[in-house]
Amino acid sequence: MSPLDRLERLLGRFALPHLGLYLVGAQVFVFLCTLVGLLRPDALDYAPALVLQAGEWWRMVTFLLVVPIPGGALGFVFTAFGWYLFYLMSEALEEHWGAFRFNLYLGLSWFLTVVCSFATPFNEVSNLFILGSVFLAFAFLHPDFEILLFFILPVKIKWLAIIAWALNGVQFVRGGLADRLQIGATVVTFLVFFGPEILRTRRQGRRLAARREEREQEAERPRHVCHVCGKNDRTHPQLDFRYCSKCAGDQCYCPEHIQNHSHVVGSDDARGG
Repeated sequence: MSPLDRLERLLGRFALPHLGLYLVGAQVFVFLCTLVGLLRPDALDYAPALVLQAGEWWRMVTFLLVVPIPGGALGFVFTAFGWYLFYLMSEALEEHWGAFRFNLYLGLSWFLTVVCSFATPFNEVSNLFILGSVFLAFAFLHPDFEILLFFILPVKIKWLAIIAWALNGVQFVRGGLADRLQIGATVVTFLVFFGPEILRTRRQGRRLAARREEREQEAERPRHVCHVCGKNDRTHPQLDFRYCSKCAGDQCYCPEHIQNHSHVVGSDDARGG
């Protein structure tokens, strides 16, 4: 039984089903409150300094509800589409794992992000990497799922995931420490859940490659080799190779030596002679 299985047996009853739906609903509520002026745009933002200096500990949770709206006329449309995709992927992950493991996936990503953020207390923490980790997990489990890019072009999600990983890699290299820590927190979570499967797949791939190589080498080996001169059916496919019934063992000869060779004597024949 894996550590995740043991943890689920111990704490599984506390899991919250449909967590993705509740998170999307809370983000929509916060967005509407901000839109009508009930909340300041920065009311739920999180930086560790606000916790350490002002004691606003609740920001460590509420930053998950902040909704970054892209600029331009289509910003609201893309945000709504993003909510729909996040809900769809969250439900798919929960159906695959169960509620507890999906809760744990999001919770661990959030926990590691918050813990790492105290290394750079004056930097604001984003929820984009945490929410994006759901996309990466879904793409790993369902690589051939298609979405309509820009609502027109069908694209398999695995290609978008490769682009997302590449962008994370670029930001990890070129960004500051805060960005690296946030990316690292979500990558660690991804590896906790998918690392063992990736390792198993790589080992199986090596074994399959080794077996394939053995079969190819076996296919390359000649089936018939003359015991005298070494000619074989691969270098001389036109020759008719035969086996001598008087020789001990399974001795093969080319047409030139089938009637002209010294018979191979077995150990029993040698003792009898």
